[in-house]
Amino acid sequence: MVSAEPHRPHHCLAEPAMSRTGDEDSGDGDTGSGTGAGSGTEPPSFRLEQLKTVRLPGKGSPSRPESESCFRDPVIPPATAANTIEDRILRITGYYGYYPGCSSHKREESSETHAETPGSQASEAPSQCQSCTSTALKVLGSVLVVLSVSSSWVGTTQVVKLTFQSFSCPFFIAWFSTNWNILFFPVYYSGHFLTAEQKQTPIQKFRECSRIFGEDGLTLKLFLKRTAPFSILWTLTNYLYLLALRKLTATDVSALYCCHKAFVFLLSWIVLKDRFMGVRIVAAIMAITGIVMMAYADGFHGDSIIGVALAVGSASTSALYKVLFKMFLGSANFGEAAHFFSTLGFFNLIFISCTPVILFFTKVEHWNSFSALPWGYLCGVAGLWLAFNILVNVGVVITYPILISIGTILSVPGNAAVDVLKHEVIFSVVRLTATSIICLGFLLLLLPEEWDTVTLRFLTGFAEKKGEEHGEELTESSVHTRSRSRANGTVSIPLA
Repeated sequence: MVSAEPHRPHHCLAEPAMSRTGDEDSGDGDTGSGTGAGSGTEPPSFRLEQLKTVRLPGKGSPSRPESESCFRDPVIPPATAANTIEDRILRITGYYGYYPGCSSHKREESSETHAETPGSQASEAPSQCQSCTSTALKVLGSVLVVLSVSSSWVGTTQVVKLTFQSFSCPFFIAWFSTNWNILFFPVYYSGHFLTAEQKQTPIQKFRECSRIFGEDGLTLKLFLKRTAPFSILWTLTNYLYLLALRKLTATDVSALYCCHKAFVFLLSWIVLKDRFMGVRIVAAIMAITGIVMMAYADGFHGDSIIGVALAVGSASTSALYKVLFKMFLGSANFGEAAHFFSTLGFFNLIFISCTPVILFFTKVEHWNSFSALPWGYLCGVAGLWLAFNILVNVGVVITYPILISIGTILSVPGNAAVDVLKHEVIFSVVRLTATSIICLGFLLLLLPEEWDTVTLRFLTGFAEKKGEEHGEELTESSVHTRSRSRANGTVSIPLA
């Protein structure tokens, strides 16, 4: 007959042990006489002793208290009317390790635990508010930087168009605006003086930032060797951009200038041996296609083709400037960039000032007197150009470089809005298509190098999340189906 007693673990003994109380020191020889029938000795007596649990060496003590017995039924909280249906559903589905009322009991315990610790929730609330506030400030700052970059570039282009109505001297405007770069380092040092904890003198800060030219700082040889080519490229880029504005609308010129991003990629791939990316080649092809369509808009003749050529030339010299800067000077922080821009302004003031004088006496760019010049427009162009350069360098420090590029591309629809509303410019379908293609190519160039891997990882994670949610929905629907069948009297087989 099979015993109904449940199996006990080996480390827990329920019965007491028996031990002899007789003479245990008599030796083995007494055992034979003790068992004989005619023995004259007194039979040994026995008493009960409580066995102790044997612990293996190196093992921890059992977690159960000694006062508890080895076997005891699990404590099952009493089932209430509120959780009867839930208990039935869990019992029907064959939930492993389930005891009626346990789920509701645990839920009640968790609610009591949370109710007992209101101080922890009160301490977590300020930290969450601080994180939300910092995130909101970062987002707001990024949006302000993008809008400021875009508006400053749109303002520069539109004020130049207004200046040409009374003063058509593009090289003088470029030279005058470049001289304002001298103010870049003073503006930077003012910010450093107001915000830095350890303040430095202007000379100390100037020497520290001059390391962009080398460990020896800025010398006369380096001033001429490193500043001259960049100053020439800077002036040429601005001069060609202003010449293009005399031939084309501000929207067309700003869109064509955005092609400099594609030229930077091509030059970096050829000269700097940067990584080849197929999507950026496609973006470069789109930029070239937009240029051709822009030139075709007026039939490859007249001022249109000349303006397109000038705008593309400005974009090309800008790309060459950036690639050479990366090759010879590398990356620069905000202070080094401020130092470099101020150095360009000094070089322009000292060595390029002879060019406007030559153009004046040769009647290429002539004006009656200095008092007749539109100084308001000239200072507006120079100030907005300086603000654009400062915002670009500050934005790279406090936000992401991609946001600065987005601010630049937003100047295209900004100029288009001003041209349509104020100048009543009518854009043809070809020009709109060319502008859209150039802008799309510019956005493709903003993709990071690992964009394909990141995209695949995101899609994979999204698909797995959708699969998990679908599985949970199926599980919940099956549970509800079984509960309804149980209520209707249908027999349900528990899950294995």
